[in-house]
Amino acid sequence: MLPGSGQRRWWQEDWSNQSRAIHIQESNLHLTTHIPFALKSEKLLHFSPPPLRKDCKEKACVKERVVAPCSPLPSEKPEAMASATLLKSSFLPKKSEWGATRQAAAPKPVTVSMVVRAGAYDDELVKTAKTIASPGRGILAMDESNATCGKRLASIGLENTEANRQAYRTLLVTAPGLGQYISGAILFEETLYQSTVDGKKIVDILTEQKIVPGIKVDKGLVPLAGSNNESWCQGLDGLASREAAYYQQGARFAKWRTVVSIPNGPSELAVKEAAWGLARYAAISQDNGLVPIVEPEILLDGEHGIDRTFEVAQKVWAETFFYMAENNVMFEGILLKPSMVTPGAECKDRATPEQVSDYTLKLLHRRIPPAVPGIMFLSGGQSEVEATQNLNAMNQGPNPWHVSFSYARALQNTCLKTWGGQPENVKAAQDALLLRAKANSLAQLGKYTSDGEAAEAKEGMFVKNYVY
Repeated sequence: MLPGSGQRRWWQEDWSNQSRAIHIQESNLHLTTHIPFALKSEKLLHFSPPPLRKDCKEKACVKERVVAPCSPLPSEKPEAMASATLLKSSFLPKKSEWGATRQAAAPKPVTVSMVVRAGAYDDELVKTAKTIASPGRGILAMDESNATCGKRLASIGLENTEANRQAYRTLLVTAPGLGQYISGAILFEETLYQSTVDGKKIVDILTEQKIVPGIKVDKGLVPLAGSNNESWCQGLDGLASREAAYYQQGARFAKWRTVVSIPNGPSELAVKEAAWGLARYAAISQDNGLVPIVEPEILLDGEHGIDRTFEVAQKVWAETFFYMAENNVMFEGILLKPSMVTPGAECKDRATPEQVSDYTLKLLHRRIPPAVPGIMFLSGGQSEVEATQNLNAMNQGPNPWHVSFSYARALQNTCLKTWGGQPENVKAAQDALLLRAKANSLAQLGKYTSDGEAAEAKEGMFVKNYVY
């Protein structure tokens, strides 16, 4: 369930011996506190704890804090030691019932217990994230659904069959030396369990090249009820069991893509739904040993300028990190896949790579904790060259994160056209893939130049209302 807005402390209450046990979740800590204040309701509450007075004595230890509450001032009533505001849906007792529950005796000491998240896979998650975020390398996104892959194949005159999908994916993963520029590959579920045309498991081919296998785990976008024709991402049901199986198959990171549309708002409902879904996915992934790639894609659709994109991106990432903290996600064990801050695709005022870099880095510094090891940008319909130029501009100075790429079309477009479905073109297609991978590797290091780039690589690939 998506929490509502308002004060950002949430808990549920238990009852025993006329005292309330309030379980508070704040950031990545769980707090359990017993308040000498009885109210028979099992609803969610907003809680504002009373401030300690200067003369209050407090005892503390590492794992548990016992606070001796202040004695009431002459003007204070004992029941005023804690303040709570019920949500509209909460039960409101009658005045007579309220009086019967009050205790005139002095309040009992407040006990606060703090439990910090400690997952079984934490060390492995950190190691995997650092491996993917290694210098000069990025991610090859080859996780197109079978339907989307069919559109790609149709563009070169091929039928959407498993054999043709297998042939194309074999071409990609067997490119000689691919691991020099690629640290991770996102796969579709079919691909994770698929073998090459020579009968070797694709995950084994990737591992031999020191490329970490990853898996797309969301179930796609569906209309969001109550919104302005916006979408939400499904797939949380059964996610834990699916990810456990993916881990056994060799996957070590996951990807979940949701989208935010600026022309359609974005509504507060859509932003919160996107952020909450990403946070739940990230927590479930870490519990199952997979590094979550967090991807709230801000679509390029629209005529808006770069300032509007920047405004929306700040809101989206603020909500996303708030809810990830609420769900105890370990930031050292995640990767981000954000959109670059650019004008809408239909905006007349185009931005230079330097402008895109300035806006995007300003966004990152304002919203992304330095604990996050890697920022792996999506290309989002930019041309191959444009995506590389923008990435290169962002790496002209030091950053607290590994700023790199997670491209699909911006790595594969020329490769696919060169192949054309013909076996004799496989080597030339692989060379085209390696050329783009090397260019983006140099961009990650801030050493790329666009000299000698083909005109075809400068063609935009924007698709309105793009479905992956």
